[in-house]
Parts: sequence; C-alpha cells; structure tokens
Amino acid sequence: METHISCLFPEILAMIFSYLDVRDKGRVAQVCVTWRDASYHKSVWRGVEAKLHLRRANPSLFPSLQARGIRRVQILSLRRSLSYVIQGMPNIESLNLSGCYNLTDNGLGHAFVQEIPSLRVLNLSLCKQITDSSLGRIAQYLKNLEVLELGGCSNITNTGLLLIAWGLHRLKSLNLRSCRHVSDVGIGHLAGMTRSAAEGCLSLEHLTLQDCQKLTDLSLKHVSKGLHKLKVLNLSFCGGISDAGMIHLSHMTSLWSLNLRSCDNISDTGAMHLAMGTLRLSGLDVSFCDKIGDQSLAYIAQGLFRLKSLSLCSCHVSDDGINRMVRQMHELRTLNIGQCVRITDKGLELIADHLTQLVGIDLYGCTKITKRGLERITQLPCLKVLNLGLWEMTEGEKVR
Repeated sequence: METHISCLFPEILAMIFSYLDVRDKGRVAQVCVTWRDASYHKSVWRGVEAKLHLRRANPSLFPSLQARGIRRVQILSLRRSLSYVIQGMPNIESLNLSGCYNLTDNGLGHAFVQEIPSLRVLNLSLCKQITDSSLGRIAQYLKNLEVLELGGCSNITNTGLLLIAWGLHRLKSLNLRSCRHVSDVGIGHLAGMTRSAAEGCLSLEHLTLQDCQKLTDLSLKHVSKGLHKLKVLNLSFCGGISDAGMIHLSHMTSLWSLNLRSCDNISDTGAMHLAMGTLRLSGLDVSFCDKIGDQSLAYIAQGLFRLKSLSLCSCHVSDDGINRMVRQMHELRTLNIGQCVRITDKGLELIADHLTQLVGIDLYGCTKITKRGLERITQLPCLKVLNLGLWEMTEGEKVR
C-alpha cells in the first residue's frame, strides 16, 4: 500500500514545514486546506521575523501573524503610524525599525503609551530623528527591554543615557555607535556613577561605543567600576582613549571581547597594560592601531595567550613579532594580519609550525609573501578560511 504525503498527521507536516525558508512556508500554505492548517502551527514559525512594508491598511495582517505565533517584526518602510503595529501585536517581543528615517519622537510617542512587558528587543539604528524624548518613553514603558540598538541616532545625548540608566535595569546589550554627543558623563550614568539620579544599567553584557569621539579614558574608568558583567566592549574609532585607559580595563575578568580598531592613541604600552592584568580575553582587535608593533605581540603572548581571535591588520608587526608570539598562542583560531606588509614567508612558516589549530587567516595585502609561504599555510590541518585579497603571484608561482 502506497503512502502519500497527504496521509501524514498535521504534526508531522508541521515538523517538515519548519525546515523551509520563510517564503516556502508561505507557499505550502497555498497548496490545500490540510497543508494550510499544518503550516499555521506555531512550531513552523518559531523564531521567524516578519519583514513588513506598512503602506496601507490590511485588517488580516496582524491576526495572521498572531495565529502563527510570530512575535518578531522588522518594518522595512513605515508609511503608517507605528501605533498600528503596537496595537496589532500586543505580545510583540522584537521590533526592528532600523533605517526608518521618517520615524519621529512624535510617532514613537503615540505608539508607546502604556507598558509593553513582552518587548525585549528594539532596534532604532539610523532613525536619525529620534532624540532623548523618545528614550524617555522607552525607559518609562519598556521596562523589560534587554537589547537596544541606537547606532547612528546622532541626536542622542547624555540626558538620554540618564533616562536609559533610570528605567532600563534589565538591559543586556546597548549599541551607541556614532552617537556623537555622548561623553564620559553619559557613560557614567550607564555605569551607575550617579546613583542619586539613576541606578544604572548594571546588567549590561554587550556595549558598543564605536566612533563616540567625545569619550576619554574616564569612560573606561566608569565602565570598569560599574559594569562588572560586561563581556563585549567595542571602542573602535574612539580617538580619545589612550594607553592609560587600558589600565582600567585590564582587571575586568568578565570581558572576553575587546575591539580597539583604529584607536590611534593605543600603542605597545596599552597592550602591556592589558596583558599585565587579569583579563581572560577570547577576542582582541587592534587593527589599524599604527603604534602597535612587535613588542605588543610579546606582551600578548605573555598575558593574553588564551586568545582565540586576534586582529592586527595594518599594524607595524614583522616576522620577529610573529616569532615572539606563536609558541604560546595554542588556542588561537583566527588570525587577521592583512596589510601587515613587513611579514614574509618566514612569518607564515612560523604560523604554520605553531598555530596548528588555526581555522581562518587574513593575508589581504601582505605583499612580501610568495608561493612558498602560502603552501605552508594551506597545509594547516584545520584551515577553512584563507583571505588573500591584494596578494599576487606571478604566473609561474600560481598554485595549481
């Protein structure tokens, strides 16, 4: 007796449909009534984010999303009131408004008029009209928020961070990329340095301060004193921090990823401070820090030997620095040394001999390497990613 797919129990169909991508999940719902009913099982749509263009009224939209258990929404274009979304999905968990340039404080204010306890993730990246006024609403009504993305919201000031520190005590991840008005005072609010006004966001685990040009080493002092649960800190392009600030970070034992990319005032001395502390870093990025040299690699090998990822792109390191580092870095999985133009085949041979657990290596723009060094690298047993980029060989050198 032949068994047809139409004979399967709805639960089995739902299990099969759960492996399809979002577009195909919608297509199977149009095949027949049985498939439609199975495809509306909430397990099929678990974790799916609905991507919506809100252009005109659609009375069936939100009931349909709720029936499928969808609680994560990204708004691709917003031509209707945001309150239309909030009212239609009272149990929403994640709201992504990234790039909705026409969203204003007024529009957000009309949407957030009462507590929304289910909302955990809010992304307002590049919503450039949003100001501290909106952060006041968010702090008042979104008390359970755990992730807040404000990258590119250039009108946010220290006052907005005070409001966040006052109301969002469960916040675990905060992105303030290119919030140009934020200074040490605002970071102090987040770290609980102004307890009389705000308790602070002391549960923060991920903090992105990329391109916040007003920050100095004082911000790092605040972070080290107040944010003891911090795991990931991104300070890339923060030109105001220096080697002295690394002293404050060097004893943050919970920190496992530190990004100092293009921090122009970080040098070998800063690397020394990090290595001499009690850090247990898994990832470190000092790419484009042009004061980082071979001595930094010696310090890293001495005190940061647990690193699994190290980025040194465009740093002034050479084969000598590689030689001083590789024998201690047995756990290293990813090494980015693109545009390190002083590295030659000798450096690659040292890497191949000692960094045997390497999974990925970036050699983009390493103009002094040849086929000989490359052949040694490609023999690494775990290697999966090899980026060569600008590196060129002559026709006679090309690997067959």
